[in-house]
Amino acid sequence: MTRHIGIVACSAEGAALCYRTICVEGAGVLGPHAHPEVSMHTPSLADYVACLDAGDREGVAALMLASAEKLARIGADFLICPDNTIHQAFELVAPRSPLPWLHIAEVVADAAIARGFRRLGITGTKWLVDSEVYPNTLSARGLEFARPTTAERIEMDRVIMDELVQSRFTPEGVACFQQNIERLKGRGCDAVVLACAEIPLIIDDANSPLPPLDSTRLLARAALRHACGSDEE
Repeated sequence: MTRHIGIVACSAEGAALCYRTICVEGAGVLGPHAHPEVSMHTPSLADYVACLDAGDREGVAALMLASAEKLARIGADFLICPDNTIHQAFELVAPRSPLPWLHIAEVVADAAIARGFRRLGITGTKWLVDSEVYPNTLSARGLEFARPTTAERIEMDRVIMDELVQSRFTPEGVACFQQNIERLKGRGCDAVVLACAEIPLIIDDANSPLPPLDSTRLLARAALRHACGSDEE
């Protein structure tokens, strides 16, 4: 028996990548065509954006908890959220949640330590990069970090919100992230966190100036291990 994975989704492309990774890579753990049971709930992205623009973490938490309650009612055993940005409300969600969660930044920190990285660049939406989601988690694990400049954050946010979440993938968007990752490399980073669910759709090992830590797939794989009990051995 495997555990039922509940995905608390925010933006479609990133949630789809997380879901697809679980289902496709499940076969490598459970056998041909097999994967754990997976359910996903997604409110309107506009509802999340309105809360984020207003700095309303309680509103973000309420949306996440509404998804959590619905997933609990249909039998999910634990929850994940591939959206890094809304993890800034996680401390408001976890104590009130009907189910346990895997935290995306903790999963990324585990991967960074396992691979021997020491200083991570953080890329993502302006909300995420401005937040303490990764700084708090990385610092607690003895890892250093660097954030992009204000101008760099604004440009990456534009690519994410105007292109990637709209399923638009352009050479200019790729170049924006490559240039900003190159600058993080110049600031002493030895790896970069792709801390937005959609960034891995345009940046990967083949085109990144730094080794990328793909938060979306790392979380999906952690959920797969947890669902199959392999992280408890």
